Amino acid sequence: MNDLLNKLGVDYLLVNSTNEYLVEYPALSENARYTLTGFSGSTGDALVTEDNIYLFVDGRYHTQADMEAKAGVTVVKLQLGQKQDEEIKKLLDSDKTLGIVAKKVSQKRLENFDNCKIKLLKEDFINNHTKLHDKNKFVQAAPQKNYTPQSPIFITNLEEVSYLTGLRDFSQDCTSKIWAKLYVDREKQILFTDNNECENFLKNFKGELVVDKSSINAYDFALIKNPVHKPSEVALMKSVKSEDEIEAYKKAFEATDRTMRAIRDYIEKNNNLSEYDIAKRLREEFIKYGAKSLSFNSIVAIDKNSALAHYAKNSKDVILQEGSLVLIDCGAYYESGLATDITRVFVKGEPSELQKEVYTTVLKAFLNAYNANFNTGYEYDKLAHSILDNKIAGFSFSHGLGHGIGINVHEAPPALNQSEIAHTELKDNMTFTIEPGLYNPEHFGVRLENSCYMKYGIVNSFVKTGYEKKLINYDLLSAQEKEWLEEFEVL
Repeated sequence: MNDLLNKLGVDYLLVNSTNEYLVEYPALSENARYTLTGFSGSTGDALVTEDNIYLFVDGRYHTQADMEAKAGVTVVKLQLGQKQDEEIKKLLDSDKTLGIVAKKVSQKRLENFDNCKIKLLKEDFINNHTKLHDKNKFVQAAPQKNYTPQSPIFITNLEEVSYLTGLRDFSQDCTSKIWAKLYVDREKQILFTDNNECENFLKNFKGELVVDKSSINAYDFALIKNPVHKPSEVALMKSVKSEDEIEAYKKAFEATDRTMRAIRDYIEKNNNLSEYDIAKRLREEFIKYGAKSLSFNSIVAIDKNSALAHYAKNSKDVILQEGSLVLIDCGAYYESGLATDITRVFVKGEPSELQKEVYTTVLKAFLNAYNANFNTGYEYDKLAHSILDNKIAGFSFSHGLGHGIGINVHEAPPALNQSEIAHTELKDNMTFTIEPGLYNPEHFGVRLENSCYMKYGIVNSFVKTGYEKKLINYDLLSAQEKEWLEEFEVL
């Protein structure tokens, strides 16, 4: 890598996982960090130095990164509360230069390196591929939103563009977003699908132009003569769903529930199924019940693989055997273009006492969080961790309790974790997941995820798929928890 650093005229190179639209789940073909390190997780960047390649991953990916990272890559395992960029900066000498690809870093993140010598790069020499989408495949799946900003605004967040225009693109798997940028003022909206046209517009725009530094890339930001930063109003707008969106979600989850019950029956009635077999059948069931695509690549993880929170291999060689646990995390897009998300754990045959203990403890965390009455996601997350942390030897809860859902399967706000945005007040018609889990790489993992919505200050579940009776140790449930469980079917 020294030759590349010398060619670029830098001492370090930040290699991002995203593309120029800063999306959460770019195709691996567009993911420079994956090209460099071999790690396929959705988040986590790499730092190239003269003598090392550092890969930064959070608690969801510690084990997966160890398994996937190429030789010569040092995995830096971030703990809860540690911030990736703060750890990156600890490795930088103040008198040396860090190279960052301008189109693959947000302006806000760039400014976080304000105490470093930065060289912005016009091209990504690790992976410069971004696939353009065909605007002829955009579908009017929802009404255009009535949004009149006080000042002209330029929006680059794809979910926000899709939300305001009501347009969706179902031509690509695992997304309903349109790939476009949007200008809005008091009189008009201009949708840009051509990069050159967009760049010329920004270069020639006169007057102040409002942008959100957290979602605009540094390249576009530099084109604007008079940029004015303002946190996105649209992010909060789209987090509070309309009644029509809530009803669309209910219908989408009815189909998702039918799919999950069908895959449970498939597992119960068949032997020698691989992860791949189950994932393939799962996709077929989603399509059968009306899905236009998956909302993300399904996780089908058997036994030890279920301890990898975002396992993604779906192996043909890992077979469900008698006594095996299988964790299935999945979802789909339907006509509305809203992502569903659910996780359930099934067992083939009879479970062990440890499997029942872990499953029931995770179920307890879900029931208590689901029936709590807090104002913020931060409080819900804190409650779940108090129930799960350090309760079963060797098993840990290594991620936040939940996330918002919408056009993207991960949306913020709301957030149920320990981040700053998790202090945002939870409002009626906000939609989010509650997904406690416990994981041990030497044994297995259990995660139980329901997508929910807030109504009159009370949490309601879109998901109706129930829980596995044979995995529940009722002696570990309190009388109150048993009463709460009655709201859900027990299979």
